[in-house]
Amino acid sequence: MKKVIALLLALSLTTGLMTACGSKASDQKTTDQGTTQQDTTQQNNEQKNDAGQNASEQQTASEAVKTGLAVTTSLKSSKNATADADGLAQVDSFVVAVLVDADGKIVDCEIDSIQTKINFTAEGKLTTDVATIVKTKQEKGTEYGMKGSSGIGKEWNEQADFFANYVIGKTVDEVKGIAVNESGTAADADLAAGITVHIADFINGVEKAVANAQDLGASKGDKLGLGTYTDIANSKDATADAAGVAQAYSYYTVSTFDADGKITSCIIDASQGTVNFDTTGTITTDLSVAPQTKQELKEGYGMKSKSGIGKEWYEQANSFADYVKGKTVAEVKGIALSEDGRPADADLAASVTVHVNSFQTVIEKAYANATK
Repeated sequence: MKKVIALLLALSLTTGLMTACGSKASDQKTTDQGTTQQDTTQQNNEQKNDAGQNASEQQTASEAVKTGLAVTTSLKSSKNATADADGLAQVDSFVVAVLVDADGKIVDCEIDSIQTKINFTAEGKLTTDVATIVKTKQEKGTEYGMKGSSGIGKEWNEQADFFANYVIGKTVDEVKGIAVNESGTAADADLAAGITVHIADFINGVEKAVANAQDLGASKGDKLGLGTYTDIANSKDATADAAGVAQAYSYYTVSTFDADGKITSCIIDASQGTVNFDTTGTITTDLSVAPQTKQELKEGYGMKSKSGIGKEWYEQANSFADYVKGKTVAEVKGIALSEDGRPADADLAASVTVHVNSFQTVIEKAYANATK
């Protein structure tokens, strides 16, 4: 009997141990499966978040556009004075602003031109008022006077706008491929219906602007504005000791503006188209040399050694352009200046010591042109 009881106790203990072990194995299995499932869910969520973030970044990148500005200047139309006619210093600057997307397609385009004419006598005396502020062809509108002689009855600014709209959606290679007649006008019937002037400057200007385009913060949907300002205040008569000077001093900006009117990108440049002449009214400047802008000259402009902060003109212009990003035109106009037109704000003056009145003027003009 004792043996039977002992045997029953042994069987009971064995069954208990097996049940306990089975319970632990089951618990372990459940725990492991639960952990795996939780980890998998977390991993999937992380992947979804990463995918969403990447998609968002890709969308943002696809919305970004490059901002470009091109200025090309010629002095070739200038002429010596004669006994019968005054001399002419003519500075022609062709200006193009573009926005270019990630695929290299032109999203927006603005085109303008400044034709500065300064007359002088055979004695080397200026006959043009040096207080003259020169209007661009876009600003002149019908005042430029092309409509009457145009075969399509369109003014210069209308034809320039037609070409600017025509290139939107095209790559620079497509623009360079636009067919041109021997006379330099558009060979394509659709294009010729809206522009009959020579288009080589238009094509070359767009090509240069696209090549100059940079990622500066603009996005698709931003408004593109082109602003310029030109005076001839530095022009002087010729004397026995010094050559006469006929100078078109031009400032340019391409700026972009968001829906709130805040600047999203900005480029500032300037050029000094200078024609020298002597006391006989003879031009002494090589008219075949095209003047470069200050952004193109860079250190060649020669301001760094004379600058109290050791910065060249283009560096200071770029600093100002960066400073105004995120600001409205009203805020740009409200930047405090000293009596001579230099920044009064210490932070801005640390990187910009040149006169910035003209910077403010062209940005204001760019905004007006972008929103008209």
